[in-house]
Amino acid sequence: MKDIYGILGSAGIAVSLACPQVCAAKSSAKPNVVIFLTDDQGAADVNRFGAGDLCTPNIDGLCDEGVMMTQFYANASISSPSRAALFTGRYPQRAGVPKLVPHDTAAAGLPLSEVTLADVLKRYGYSTALIGKWHLGRGYEYSPNSHGFDYFFGHLGGCIDNYSHYFYWNGPNEHDLWRNRTEVWYEGRNFSDLMTAESINYIREHKDGPFLLCFTSNYPHYPLQGDSKWREYYKNLPSPRNKYAAMVSTVDEKIGLVLKCLEEEGLKDNTIVIFMSDNGFSTEIRTFGGGGSAGNLRGSKFSAYEGGIRVPAVIRYPGRIPAGKVCDEMCAGYDWFPTILDLCGIEARDCSFDGKILTDVLCDGAASPHDVINWEMPDMWAVRSGDYKLVGKKSRKAGDDIELFDLKKDESESEDLSESMPEVVERLMSYRREWLYDLTK
Repeated sequence: MKDIYGILGSAGIAVSLACPQVCAAKSSAKPNVVIFLTDDQGAADVNRFGAGDLCTPNIDGLCDEGVMMTQFYANASISSPSRAALFTGRYPQRAGVPKLVPHDTAAAGLPLSEVTLADVLKRYGYSTALIGKWHLGRGYEYSPNSHGFDYFFGHLGGCIDNYSHYFYWNGPNEHDLWRNRTEVWYEGRNFSDLMTAESINYIREHKDGPFLLCFTSNYPHYPLQGDSKWREYYKNLPSPRNKYAAMVSTVDEKIGLVLKCLEEEGLKDNTIVIFMSDNGFSTEIRTFGGGGSAGNLRGSKFSAYEGGIRVPAVIRYPGRIPAGKVCDEMCAGYDWFPTILDLCGIEARDCSFDGKILTDVLCDGAASPHDVINWEMPDMWAVRSGDYKLVGKKSRKAGDDIELFDLKKDESESEDLSESMPEVVERLMSYRREWLYDLTK
């Protein structure tokens, strides 16, 4: 491994706010794929998605050059299940990760039997890398290298301090930074800088492609340790918004550096770029009780309300995906796997997807391929069909507390229609029962 960390200074490198010029793409039989996954970023926490107080020029630039998705969902409002859905194209319950993977065991994680996006692309000649946060298991059989990723650099658990790279949630406090299966130490080096440099180096070494790069940032997840330039930039915002905003702009800047590398290497036109957050913003004490925003949406991380599961999402693929388009159709994280394969001209015969191919939605303005989407969290569940969404709060009583919303008229989920529309409640409940039964097959 080359000494690549001189690429990034301690204060980071400023990225131009202007959209870069298009470079001619190098020829490749199949497109490269880059997935940017952020952590606990609220539905409105991109300037183009409604955050007028945030500076996010690079994600905004993807919106200008691709399709901005306003009705896009994570398949869970917490990290591990959402990531399992993204990488397998399946409901997290079916993929064997229905809840957070604990840090204190090596005996839990994404089952080896699951076929991942990296597994399939690797069979078709792709080099594959995951750089950043994994949170789908610490044991040998659950690690990224056991799930199709040729190269891994990052942390296996849910969060780390960005300078010591220790997991500080509870004792024992363990160091958690790895290159493939080898523990590595970079004391005092900012993790977002490390993973950005690793990503740039990976692109340069695999520019003849094709490659899959999953840039799974742990920002803006706590601890809130944004770069100093952004802490200064947001110093007049109230706390904790100022701390959170610095994290968002930091990760936007790092994304910009990776995008700049793609352009410099002539890969922009032959690379599918996807951006999304893994779930809604956190209100945990470790993030000072908030800082993020879902705009007018109700709820946050851990919740089945819109603010917990609706996330900012964008896809860019020049020449194939139209530029500057807004998609208001209902789509979700598990759709990316089959959609990527379709865009790459790959048919995965051994994959069983819950997600759907979105190519017609993105390119031709077709309607959502989903009639129904379900969510299941430890304390809540939800099912959406068309404009109606049913939310249940799990109770030890005879039945769950149920609310029904018309999202077309009431996006903020403020008016419960369950008593006035019992037939809609029963219809959505029947969808949920069918889904729960189907999971047992």
